This record gives sequence, structure tokens and C-alpha cells, in this order.
Amino acid sequence: MTEAEKDIARSVAAVKAVFDGRDPHRQSSAILVTLEHAVAAALLMMFNNPSMAAGMLNEGLLQGIESRLAIYASKAKEVSR
Repeated sequence: MTEAEKDIARSVAAVKAVFDGRDPHRQSSAILVTLEHAVAAALLMMFNNPSMAAGMLNEGLLQGIESRLAIYASKAKEVSR
């Protein structure tokens, strides 16, 4: 298994843990709260400094997420053509 495949498997496992059997359509607010807790906890564990964690969220993580969503959106457009 490549590192990219391992990363995908880890992210799928993380999503399953965050969803925890909840319906993403009916319980999206609760799922987002859990996701916020998980992201904040992970950043604090990595940086052990709230200011640095917030900086990483704003400077790196948000942009990476936006980029992944844009890639997904462009691929979805290609499929629908």
C-alpha cells in the first residue's frame, strides 16, 4: 500500500469515527461540532501552543481543504458533462 493509499484509509477511518453512526443529513450540526473538537485537539497536540495551532489552521489547513474541495468540484463537473 502506498503512502497516499494509507492516507486515504486513515482519513476514511477518521470520518467514520467522527460520524459515529450518525446520519450526516439529519445530524450535520452535531457531526460538525465533533469535527471542530477533533481538529482543535489535533492541532493542539501537534503544536502545544494555541497561537501556533490557530496559525496553522488559518495558513495551512483551511487552504488545503479549500483546494481539495475545488479539485473534487472540478472532477464532479467533468463527470456530469
